[in-house]
Amino acid sequence: MFYWLMKYVVIGPAVKAIFRPWIVGRSNVPKNGAAILASNHLSVSDSVFLPVLVDRRMSFLAKSDYFTGKGIKGWATRFFMKASGQIAIDRSGGKASEASLNTGLQVLGRGDVLGIYPEGTRSPDGKLYRGRTGIARMALEAKVPVIPVVMVDTDIAMPIGRTVPRIVRVGIVIGEPLDFSRYEGMENDRYILRSVTDEIMVALQRLGEQQYDDVYASSVKDRMPRRS
Repeated sequence: MFYWLMKYVVIGPAVKAIFRPWIVGRSNVPKNGAAILASNHLSVSDSVFLPVLVDRRMSFLAKSDYFTGKGIKGWATRFFMKASGQIAIDRSGGKASEASLNTGLQVLGRGDVLGIYPEGTRSPDGKLYRGRTGIARMALEAKVPVIPVVMVDTDIAMPIGRTVPRIVRVGIVIGEPLDFSRYEGMENDRYILRSVTDEIMVALQRLGEQQYDDVYASSVKDRMPRRS
């Protein structure tokens, strides 16, 4: 109830009125059944715009840091995360990664839509970076289609480090579902997982025409100077 209240009464109408977001390919999201929406990740606001414009309820796997902030900013971030259906996960690796995978599979097992950012983190410079293979494993284990999604200009509306968004018209392009049923039973083959993940990233690059760099976004961030 809270999700739909935020989507259709509180947040959704305000977002649509202020930012006038556009969407192409909405019909590519199936009306029923589980599916993964695989999106590029330019801004924290991606997780607000996408649920507002997609008809079905969807859940995101989001880093737990978004839910533990202090003060007014922390409260606001936590509120938006919960309102947009995000589920806090620990991304520290090891057993935490396995728990995150299981959380995603639970969402898909209910027949719901799961939103995933294959890059694992926001792009630091607008490029599209190498995908993490967790998305491939979820898709193969749950036997669900992966639908590529491209967010447009959300990094202009709310770039990294900005707390108040600019009033900029943003967009969403949704591509045709990708079927990986030919790999059924191969979810433990790391070469297959990499191949599936790379296919998803190619679909995203073609759909959004972002410049692609075959390294992890997190590695690029680690090399960047720390902000004072």
